[in-house]
Amino acid sequence: MPAFPCTVAAGNETLRIDLGERSYPLLIGAGLLGDPASFDAVPRSASALVVSNTTVAPLYAEALLGLLRQRHARVELLVLPDGEEHKHWATLNLVFDALLTQGADRKTVLYALGGGVVGDMTGFAAASYMRGVAFVQLPTSLLAQVDSSVGGKTGINHPRGKNMVGAFHQPLAVIADLDVLATLPERELRAGLAEVIKYGPIADAEFFTWVERNLDALLERDALALKHAVRRSCEIKAAVVGRDERESGLRAILNFGHTFGHAIEAGLGYGKWLHGEAVGCGMVMAAELSVQLGLLPAHDARRLTTLIQRAGLPVRAPALDSARWLELMRLDKKADAGEIRFVLVDAIGHAVVRGAPDADVRSVLERCCA
Repeated sequence: MPAFPCTVAAGNETLRIDLGERSYPLLIGAGLLGDPASFDAVPRSASALVVSNTTVAPLYAEALLGLLRQRHARVELLVLPDGEEHKHWATLNLVFDALLTQGADRKTVLYALGGGVVGDMTGFAAASYMRGVAFVQLPTSLLAQVDSSVGGKTGINHPRGKNMVGAFHQPLAVIADLDVLATLPERELRAGLAEVIKYGPIADAEFFTWVERNLDALLERDALALKHAVRRSCEIKAAVVGRDERESGLRAILNFGHTFGHAIEAGLGYGKWLHGEAVGCGMVMAAELSVQLGLLPAHDARRLTTLIQRAGLPVRAPALDSARWLELMRLDKKADAGEIRFVLVDAIGHAVVRGAPDADVRSVLERCCA
């Protein structure tokens, strides 16, 4: 995967998500949420809505509202309940209620101040309200900064499948302020590292080695280590999204670990495991399936499992019935005519997307489930 071009200014960096007329900047650095220049890509408008949650809003919403009132005549705040278990229609309707109460028009700008759940729901609301209004991603979790805020995937969960209802809707900008990671709970930090780790096996063996060597620094929230991890993760994702915006081919590799991971989340009930925890375990299972199919040397699978375990993420899956596993995975968005398609690796740094016989999948489930 070639490095995506970036420009460096005053210690902060800007990547560009290259999607023609839908292109937008991705800002990475410290102090961005308090800098009016961070919002230069956002047009001025009569109204704006900041969507946050009960955990993040008390920390950052007041200062952000003051800054945004320099750009918008009226800025309202909507605080949603926190957690994956609230990523559904009823919560989404709270966003529409707030927009309608505010009298929001097609020039209204939505701001997603929070982690992946807030970003996904705000983006989906923006894609749907009046058939599409602008929004800005302000990711406050490591997972959102390196993955969910970039690329335009928005949506909510259905009881039978994760993110099964949604739309592609690109933001005006993504502003990843590294300072907010200081308040991130330890469990959320580790969950975010799963998505960082993911990029090595699918696209960049050198980055995978870097994460192995710098994992302790990342867990200690070393500023330079976090900045490099966020930047390189976003470079890889930006390059993939730029080639395949709507996941018709290449972009599917970004779902390494997610076919198993989404089944864990839906099977246990949303919110029992964090998304990154499920993805971490899902990568272990996908690597085991890669070995089972003769694609990946066993020592490379052990290397990945060791790194995930060092990050404090689960490497043993919950004991769901194998029939239930297969039922859930057949609802995966990569499935084709009922065939489960997995993102697998045939070497550290290279991913493939293919099906697998149910017998091989069951063998992996027997080995990997608690």
